[in-house]
Amino acid sequence: MRRALSLILAGLALAASPAAAAEPKPTLPPFSWAYQPVGVDERGLWMEADDLEREFRDSRLLVRDEALNSYIHGVLCRAVGEDRCKGVRLYIIRDPSFNASMAANGMMQINTGLLLRLHSEAELAAAIAHEFGHFELRHTLEAFKRRRRSTDALMWAGITGGRNGANLQLAIIGSFFRFKREEEIAADIRSFEYLAASTYRAAASPAIWERMMAEYEASAAARKLKFRNARRPSFVDSHPTDMQRMVYLKALAAEHGDGGEDGVDGYAKALAAWRPQFLADAIKLNDFGGSEYILAELARSGWTKELLAARGDLYRLRGNPRDLTVAAQAYRDAIAQGATDPAIHRDLGMVLLRSGARADAATALQRYLALRPDAADKTMVALLIDQAGATSGAAVMHAESGAPAVSPGSPANAPPEPASGGSAVAGARALAPANDGSTK
Repeated sequence: MRRALSLILAGLALAASPAAAAEPKPTLPPFSWAYQPVGVDERGLWMEADDLEREFRDSRLLVRDEALNSYIHGVLCRAVGEDRCKGVRLYIIRDPSFNASMAANGMMQINTGLLLRLHSEAELAAAIAHEFGHFELRHTLEAFKRRRRSTDALMWAGITGGRNGANLQLAIIGSFFRFKREEEIAADIRSFEYLAASTYRAAASPAIWERMMAEYEASAAARKLKFRNARRPSFVDSHPTDMQRMVYLKALAAEHGDGGEDGVDGYAKALAAWRPQFLADAIKLNDFGGSEYILAELARSGWTKELLAARGDLYRLRGNPRDLTVAAQAYRDAIAQGATDPAIHRDLGMVLLRSGARADAATALQRYLALRPDAADKTMVALLIDQAGATSGAAVMHAESGAPAVSPGSPANAPPEPASGGSAVAGARALAPANDGSTK
């Protein structure tokens, strides 16, 4: 075993190039934003990040609302300090997964699924300060170097390890993932330190992981699966478990105290125009239990017309007979609260038709056409009204699937307007696969 390890170390020493060995150790950024990458590795990472940033800049999934972008950038500045945040470029991406990341060149990506699940400015500050902590600590560069050393070691273990080669390779793989988990813990701690020095309540961050565990449990329960909150990460987990993060963040909060502001009202106001779209994206994931949990958490202070409309969409899309009753009532409650989107009347009419309440369905569909006489689907809806007595549930389901979708594009300072035949909640365009990041 010792001979094998010595051979591996010798091989790595021979493989290391003089240029790489002579590279200067990078320093933390001075936050004048005149910092330039040091060494071949870091310059290469910056070039790759620059290419990725150009793709984000031109992406159709980018949320270009200047007010929302400015608000989130302001939260970051209040969390980490004006000197540190000035050069950060934010990219809010229409992706319903809970994630965010920050590249080595100062580009921060925030998924709308993260924004949907947070409840306050303090929680948002904790999440994006975590990403900034990765950036400040140069974790992307360190992970790249660690990955390169690990793959070199794996190769030499395969060549010289003999009977112990497989065990050596497993040990090397395990050490790399343990290193990644240590980076995540370091970023969590740095995020807490940022918030502790700011006006935000640093103790707000453990609640994020408590809710994520509850969401996963609700998702599993809806699929009739068992779910256990792991206390320890698996061999190849790149992050600590949610339980671990909640525990050590609560310990930090107990030492620091519970002072500071949450900014619940400001966060709700900033997200109000976009939340229906973000909910629609989450519902499209076809995770009934998870989406229902998110809605229930957002409705703790009361069911608004937007949340009721989203609940109607969630149950309508699952489509069990009992779900149609819940969906119809949710739509009616949303209308009673003053929901103004004409498409909600069409969605209510479709639900009532599938439930067999044809007279009420015809009334709802007529109301939809009265509010939106130039609807793209007006011919289809008129036909359904005329033939309400003979329309089958299957025909209605087919008609729903052919309804136009809401475009994800958006003018500045405003959420995207629904297309003439689409629902502002249920008609979001299908999204691209989730990007991997460092928050989750």
